[in-house]
Formats: sequence, C-alpha cells, structure tokens
Amino acid sequence: MSVRRLAEEQFQPANFAFNEENAAWAEATIRKYPEGRQQSAVIPLLMRAQEQEGWVTRATIEHVAAKLDMAYIRVMEVATFYTQFQLKPIGTRAHIQVCGTTPCMLRGAEELIKVCRNKIHQDPLQPNADGTLSWEEVECQGACVNAPMVIIFKDAYEDLTPARLEEIIDAFEAGKGAEIKTGPQIDRHQSAPIGGAVTLNDDIKPVRTNLEPQPETPVDAAPVPPAEAAKPKDTAPETDPKLKTPVTAPKAAEANAKATEQEPPAGTAKAEPVKSEPTTTASPASSTKSEKPSLDDKNRPKGIEKPAEVDDLKLISGVGPKIEGTLHELGIYTFAQVASWEKAEREWVDGYLNFKGRIDRDDWIKQAEALAKGGEAEYIKVFGKKPR
Repeated sequence: MSVRRLAEEQFQPANFAFNEENAAWAEATIRKYPEGRQQSAVIPLLMRAQEQEGWVTRATIEHVAAKLDMAYIRVMEVATFYTQFQLKPIGTRAHIQVCGTTPCMLRGAEELIKVCRNKIHQDPLQPNADGTLSWEEVECQGACVNAPMVIIFKDAYEDLTPARLEEIIDAFEAGKGAEIKTGPQIDRHQSAPIGGAVTLNDDIKPVRTNLEPQPETPVDAAPVPPAEAAKPKDTAPETDPKLKTPVTAPKAAEANAKATEQEPPAGTAKAEPVKSEPTTTASPASSTKSEKPSLDDKNRPKGIEKPAEVDDLKLISGVGPKIEGTLHELGIYTFAQVASWEKAEREWVDGYLNFKGRIDRDDWIKQAEALAKGGEAEYIKVFGKKPR
C-alpha cells in the first residue's frame, strides 16, 4: 500500500466545525453506540466531514478526535489507512474514481484513464486548472458485470466507452451532472444480459425428462428407426444376412423370422422375405426436419451484386465464416442490407439457415444498424463492448 500523507500546510485551513445540520447528525450518530464505545463513530464522522468540506483536513481530524475523546494519532491512523478519505483538495464538481481491477481493465479501463488524463490532469488526485475536476484509479467497485465503470462521489456510471465518459465529464464541468443517468450507460436493466434475457423464451421448447410419461407407440404404427426394426421383440433372431432389413413394423419382422424356419407347401412358390429399401425409408428425424424455404420465395431478402468493398459480416455476433459465405451466396454483402430486413425477411433467412429464432435472439438488426452507422466505434457505444 502506498504511503498516504496529509496535504501540505499551505492547503490546510485553520479550523473546522460541523455545520448546524451535520452537528445534530453527528450527535445522533454517536448516541447509537453503547457507553464507552462512542469511538466506533470515527469513520461515519470523518465521512460526513469529507462530504461537507470536500476532503479531510488536519483540523477535521483534530475536531473529530476531541469530539470522540480519542488520541489525535488514532484518528490520523484511520484517515490515512482508508482510501475512501481524500487527504488533499479534489475537484469541487466531480472527483472521478476509475476502477482499474481486472474485469474493468479487460473491458477498456485504460482508455477511460486516458480520457481523464486528457480532459482533467495528467496526474491522479490533481485538480484541473479551475479546481472543479479531479480523478484517480481505484480498486474493485463491485459492478464487474457492467465493466468498465467509474464512481463520481456516491454514484456509479457503468458500461462506459471513452466517448460516453467524455460526455459525462463535460456535463459535470458545466454543472449539469445531476442530469446524467446513473448506472448502465447502455440499453440494459441493471446487470441483466446485454440485448435482453435469453432464457425461458417462448420459442425454446422444454426438455422432456425421464420422469415424465412417454407416449406409447402402437404395434402397427408408422416407421421406426431401422436399428430397432432389425431387433424385433418376442421374435426369433435372424441369422440369414439376406433377411436383415430395415423393416419398421414388428409384424413384418416376425414374418421374416418365420420364413427362415418353414418351407412353403408343395406346389407353391417359396415366400420371399419382406424387404424395404433403406434409402427410401424416412426416419423420424428426417421426416420431421423442416425443409429450407424456396429461393424463389417472395420473402427472400433482395440480394445485390458483390460490391468493391464488402462489409465484414462476421462482426455480427452469431455470424461465422460459414454463415457469412452462405449470406454472400444469397447476395448479402453489407451491414445496411441486414439492417433493412423486415420480419418476413428475417424469418426467411432464419429458416434458410435453420437458426430457430437465433437472428432475433442475437438481435442482428440492431447490431447491423450500429455497424452500418459508425463501424466498431458505434457498436461499442451501443453495446458497450467490441463486436465479436
């Protein structure tokens, strides 16, 4: 931990006293503690004094020590130990604490620090020329999901981009900090997933468990998988390879088994085993799988000739090299094309890619609009992170 010292004498006021409102609050706070334990109020009193004066002065420490009947050095130890106490004058309109712990650092805290250096002062804990703004880097502030973030006095500002932090700093410099929305600076509720919830959606079918009753299949029901037909229940095993057939009804399998054991009556033709063609027998998976929509469908998005400059569609979350190649085959080369898709067109592409609603869940349209408007910079401004 770095050494923390009080400000130079030239900055120290001669005395300190709580104003009338804070003096009454201090007395009420001290009474909350049992007799002989009033010194436990040292941190609340120092914080209240800092809120009143903007920072903790030598005179403040002396005043609190006398009020709590504590040795001056004991209050000094508390004030210099906890970094929440500012021991030098800070910005009168905003003191910006930039979180620099790992999650925020990975999401761009260094860029936020650069903004503070450029707009406020090159060094931390040094007010700007007007004394209205200051900044410092601090440890985790408890909103890792919404990284990167800053705290200004008691309010948190999360999901920041360098451009958004510049706007916030300018607002506080102009005395309009109260007009800035606190919390996430992007379109999300508190710490919910970016883009909205992705669980318990209506288009996600529940998974059947083994505890739920299973529907019974009639004996003469429609086709069953070949592997099951080759091993019918309650029938003699087939030993002749010619009789191993992908028949799908137990009755047909039983007829095949009997054909190996009995010779036909005299004067009649020998019965041929029941056969079926594996290539024409549809399995449940293939019979229920939805077919791709027609390329001539009226809802197919209109394609264009390949332009000289093609947008990198892989910047859209959910689009990989293979999907990008398929979109190119459909004549889709730009973000603007994707951003213009109406509901029917999205459903056509979703069906063609067999995505089962993924285009709307991943919000391709909003992503494409941001990328078409301003590239990666606009995407970061909207979603608070780099694309892909």
